[in-house]
Amino acid sequence: MAKEKVENGNTEAQEEVSKKKKGKFLIIIIIALVVLLGGAAGAYFLLLNKPKEGQKGEASSKTHEVAGVNFSLEPFVVNLMDGAGTKYLKVSIQIELSEAKLMEKAKNRTPQLRDAIITLLTSKTSDELITAEGKIIIKDEIKQRASQILGEGTVINVYLTDFVMQ
Repeated sequence: MAKEKVENGNTEAQEEVSKKKKGKFLIIIIIALVVLLGGAAGAYFLLLNKPKEGQKGEASSKTHEVAGVNFSLEPFVVNLMDGAGTKYLKVSIQIELSEAKLMEKAKNRTPQLRDAIITLLTSKTSDELITAEGKIIIKDEIKQRASQILGEGTVINVYLTDFVMQ
């Protein structure tokens, strides 16, 4: 009889352990499902919920509206300030204006713009202009002089569209 009580106690203990294992297993399954569903939702929003092409076009058109208009100047051919005066520079320049209505003002002020740029370019040596850093400096100086002639805030950028030194 004592053996039967011990055996009954063991089965009860085994049943209790079995219930605990099933409960832990159920919790693990629930956690795995929650993580899986969360990952699926994240993947959906990152990969499948991309902006449509129409929405991209709207964003790029807004950016395009902010950009100014380019005013092209005739190419410049100048002597550089090298020792023997044998270095020449041919450069084409476009000035980006903040508004389209400034085109007429720039056309009317073209002689002043060309004079200021020629004076600036002829004061440079070939060593100053040959480097990328030198080109950036000359663009900034042209922008500053063009802004003085056309008015502050009118010149957005200066582009060197052709640059040949000989």
